[in-house]
Amino acid sequence: MLTLANINVSYDGSRILRGVNLTVPEHSLVCLMGRNGVGKTTTLKSIVGLVKTEAGSVKLGADDLTKLAPDARARCGIGYVPQGRDIFPHLTVWENLKVSLVVHGRKADGAVDRVLELFPILKEFLQRKGGVLSGGQQQQLAIARALLTDPKILILDEPTEGIQPNIIDHIGDTLLKIKKEGKISILLVEQYLDFCLGVGDSFYIMDRGAVVAEGPIAHLNDDIVKKHLTV
Repeated sequence: MLTLANINVSYDGSRILRGVNLTVPEHSLVCLMGRNGVGKTTTLKSIVGLVKTEAGSVKLGADDLTKLAPDARARCGIGYVPQGRDIFPHLTVWENLKVSLVVHGRKADGAVDRVLELFPILKEFLQRKGGVLSGGQQQQLAIARALLTDPKILILDEPTEGIQPNIIDHIGDTLLKIKKEGKISILLVEQYLDFCLGVGDSFYIMDRGAVVAEGPIAHLNDDIVKKHLTV
C-alpha cells in the first residue's frame, strides 16, 4: 500500500531523516514510534508533501507521489490528521465536515452519516463551532473530516495527545473498526505505548532520523522499549 524508500530530508543544512524505509501494508495499522524530536512528524510530512525530500521515493500502491504537491497526494488517497488537529475553530462542526466534501468534490452519499455513526458525539454538536469543542471532540472531528476525503490510507499524528482516557478508548475502538472493514490502512505516530499495543499490527521505531527497530507489534518487548522509547 504505502512505501517509503530511502527518504532523506534536511532543514537548513541539518539532516533530519536518514534513509527512512517504511511500509504500511493493505488492511493494517502501523505504529511509528520514538522519543521526541527523532523525526516522526517529519516522516509524516514527507509522505503528505509538506517537506521536500532530498532523496528517496514515496509510493501509494502503483502511484509514485514523490514529486506531487500535497493536494495531488491527497487526491491520490492520503487522509492526514496533523498534530494539533487543525480544525477550523470559527466554523461549525457541520461546516468543518462540509469543507472536506467540497474541497474533494464529493457528494455526501451517506458518508457523513457514516462518520457520525463512528463519532456519535459530533451529531449532537453539528451547529456548535469547532473552537468550543473539547480536545477529544476536536480530535474526533479531525479524524471524521479526514475520512470524508475517502482515503486509501489514514495518517494520524499523536491522536491521543491531551485527550481524556474515555475518548482515547473510543478513538482506539474506532480505528480498529475502520481497519477491520478492510478499506483503509492506517499509519499512526504515537507515544502512548498501551494505545499502540492495543490497536497496532506492526511497529517502526525511529531515533536520530532513522528507523532503528521494526516488527510485529507482539515483538515490541521490554528490551526494545527500554532501549528506544523510555526517557
